[in-house]
Amino acid sequence: MPQTISIRDGSAPVPVLHARDWEGPNDPENPRNFTLKRRTFSTISIIFLAFVSTFGASVYSAGIKGVIEEYGVSEELAILPLSLYTLGLALGPLIGAPLCETIGRKSVTLVTTPLFAVFTLGSGFSPNITSLNICRFFAGLFAAPAVSNASATIIDYTAGRYRAITMAFYYSIPQLGAVVGPLVGGFAVNGRGWRWTQWTILFFAVAAYVPLIFTRETYKKIILQRRAKKFNVEGPPHDNLPPLDFVRHFLRTQLIRPLHMLVTEPIVTLVCTYSGFLFGLLYLFIVASPWVYEHYYAFGITGQSLSFLGLVGGTALAPIPLVIIDHYIYQPRLKRFRHQHPSGEPFGSEHRLYGAMVASFLQPAALLGFAWTARPTIHWMVPIMFQCLAMTASIMVYAPVNLFMMDTYGSLYGASAAGAGMMSRYAFSACFPLFALQLYRTLGVGWATSVLAFCSLGMAPIPFLFYRCGKRLRGKTKYETSD
Repeated sequence: MPQTISIRDGSAPVPVLHARDWEGPNDPENPRNFTLKRRTFSTISIIFLAFVSTFGASVYSAGIKGVIEEYGVSEELAILPLSLYTLGLALGPLIGAPLCETIGRKSVTLVTTPLFAVFTLGSGFSPNITSLNICRFFAGLFAAPAVSNASATIIDYTAGRYRAITMAFYYSIPQLGAVVGPLVGGFAVNGRGWRWTQWTILFFAVAAYVPLIFTRETYKKIILQRRAKKFNVEGPPHDNLPPLDFVRHFLRTQLIRPLHMLVTEPIVTLVCTYSGFLFGLLYLFIVASPWVYEHYYAFGITGQSLSFLGLVGGTALAPIPLVIIDHYIYQPRLKRFRHQHPSGEPFGSEHRLYGAMVASFLQPAALLGFAWTARPTIHWMVPIMFQCLAMTASIMVYAPVNLFMMDTYGSLYGASAAGAGMMSRYAFSACFPLFALQLYRTLGVGWATSVLAFCSLGMAPIPFLFYRCGKRLRGKTKYETSD
């Protein structure tokens, strides 16, 4: 007699004949049918861990001077552990992605987070700059799955119609971790020394890890495989590849294909370049902003840390306009389109770009405002407010263009496009801090930031290009798209 599973719509249990797909729209093991309480708890847990992963990158920046003094190394070498951590974040999905296919997203995070903590502990006890660089790289490598899995988990919980709202918060929270890091790190260094930046990461990691234990797996393939094993029925199709073929498949989908898309797909190239620049700009400010307020306003270590409140405020505020735009512009147009096209014709992914079109020219304008108001004759609150505005505008561009790319390539190639995006973002963020101080010392805050503003201005038309030519670009792609 077939075993049964209860469906959460009040009807009688249905027999489990196979586990190739969900048992209808109300399947209780479908993450989108979890209770609101469980979905909220799980979303907060995984986003908090992503916050800690990016917090771990930037909190170190407050201790750079302490590293120079203790190890007697150059400034560039002392900044290198920050860049190597972000490089680890770029390469981490190469470990996390194939493991998710075999043991699930939750299991990957439960395994890699303790390893992240171990290498963070090693960073705190490092006797020299070499061991510090090595430990920081591997800490970033094992922190990365928490960041990449967070977006996938949110998608598991959320129907496409509401994805812009949840992803607006997701894109903001990890960046919030990056700007909160120097704020917290400054107080830790001021009171205890640079090694306490690493101990602080450990405290946050433990606080984020405990709630994660009580979440449930959300990866559909793994859930169905476990159901098939439990009821001894046919499961979802999967390839039993020999080890060598599995390695080839992994390299093709996680490395070669993202790189191929990065250089051959105009949508991926432009989105990755634009979002990578915005991400690199964030990490450049993490290194350069304290110098600006020390040099022009004579801020001490505490004041330099508090100067990050502008970036923190801008990041925290960014989801608000994105949610408003989604609610009052995107959703009504989607509803009207569905009414006019009941046959199910896809709603163009370029409609995700409204927020980016609002903010793409605002962002370089805010950078120019910061560039020419950061001077002793103008109150320090003015450039901080311009930094706040620049950060809000950056996320308002960053989130929609990435959603546009994900919606364009859909479930089949969206992961590869996202992989290209993550590699480019953290490659930019690894490089920008290395030349930040040299740029600002050579040109001064005015022209250094103006150069960055002009670069941003050159990319500002990209969302408008996608909105106008998105369908034509999708028609020329070598990969299957949502059309």
